[in-house]
Formats: sequence, C-alpha cells, structure tokens
Amino acid sequence: MNRYPKITLVGAGPGDADLISLKGLKALATADVVLYDALVNEALLEYTPKEAVHVFVGKRANHHAYSQQQINEMMVAYARSHGHVVRLKGGDPFVFGRGGEELDFAAKHHIPAAAIPGVSSAIALAGLQGIPLTYRGISESFWVITGATTAGVVSDDLYAAAKTNATVVVLMGLNKLAEITGIYQREGKGGLPVAVVQNGSLPDEKVALGTMDTISARVKQLQIAAPAVIIIGDVVAKHEHFAVQQHNSIAV
Repeated sequence: MNRYPKITLVGAGPGDADLISLKGLKALATADVVLYDALVNEALLEYTPKEAVHVFVGKRANHHAYSQQQINEMMVAYARSHGHVVRLKGGDPFVFGRGGEELDFAAKHHIPAAAIPGVSSAIALAGLQGIPLTYRGISESFWVITGATTAGVVSDDLYAAAKTNATVVVLMGLNKLAEITGIYQREGKGGLPVAVVQNGSLPDEKVALGTMDTISARVKQLQIAAPAVIIIGDVVAKHEHFAVQQHNSIAV
C-alpha cells in the first residue's frame, strides 16, 4: 500500500554534513526516497530509514546524471509510488538551486510540497574563512551572482556590481574568472581583494587569495578547480592570511 505522497526540498548546506539544519535531519528521518545532488555530502544519507531508496541525480558542470525535467518527473513518480520524497540539494534550494521550479512542478501535479532552507555556500563559505560579507565602513551590501547565464555568458548584473562598493559572491563562475577580473580591471579595480574557495567547509578545501590583478595566477598555482566560490571586495582583506599572501606574492 502506497503512503501518502509528499515532497520536501531540503537544503544540505555547503558540504560539511554538520551544517544541515535539525529540521532537515528530521525530514531525512521520515524519507521513503531521497533524490540527492552531486554536491551533497553522502554522509547525510545515514540519517534516513534503512529501507529508504537513495537515488543520485547529481548535476556538476556539464556532467548531468539526469536533466531537470527528468528529476522533476522522478520526484512526482516516487511520491506517488513510495510516499515521502526528500529532494536533497546542496546549499539552499532557492539560491541557484532550481528549487522554485521543483515546487512549481509538484504543485502542477497536485503533490503537497514544502521546503526546508539550507545554509547557502554564498554566505557560509565567506564566514568560514573569516570574511565578513558586510562590514561597517567597508561594505554596506552584498550581491550573489551566477558565474554564467543559461546562454553561457557573464551576467549583466556582474557588470553593474563591479561599479559599486558591494561585496560580490559569484557561484559557478570559476571558468569565467578571467572575464570577471577583466570587468573589474576595466573599472580601475585591479587591486581589489579576491578569494576563491574550492570545496569549502570540507577537509580538502583550498583557498586562493589575491587581487583582481593576481588571482588568476594564484588559482592556477594552487590548481583550484570547481566547485568553487569567488568572493570579491575589500572585506576579503579581513582574511587572516590575506596580508601575508600579498607580501609573499610581491616578494616573489
């Protein structure tokens, strides 16, 4: 006999399994099926009932296990056949996570759905590095921008943000780093501090610190790869190792 169908979108946080919310863990504890993404820490699957079905639906860069449409259809199909489906997503479902689309699809097919917020990498990874996104007298706001639009080009919002003093966090933008630095250099901001964080919150985390003029070389030197978050702004200089790394770069 099938259980009552429902879908819960759960934000798993930026990587460290301890950064999921208590409410998220409670949802996992009642899951009949978990559809989980590539950036989700698989240790979280241990919190599900032993009979729960685990389905990897990960999407990373250009490597997709399933299309978004297929994932949407799987959510609904499993809800109808098994009951409670937890859609476990990296970070927060509604920060470049397509959570809104998944809720819309569930509503279209009359499946009750809810969302449990997650700790977004857009905020958490800066904080874990001791970089305040806002700081009195330095930054009054922060922008979170995708590295590339669906058309594969740098977002117009980045051009606008580069004209401000706001802290800017770029998600999924590592392969656009050269273009991003060029935008800021053309605004006369070649000396603006930048941090690039790979696998933030995880044991194999890497951090590159530099300025718009030096960050590309630093990223190459450290062999930083996706997934990575780019943090731009004077607040990056608050990182405890920023001054030392800049001194060493000059010395070299």
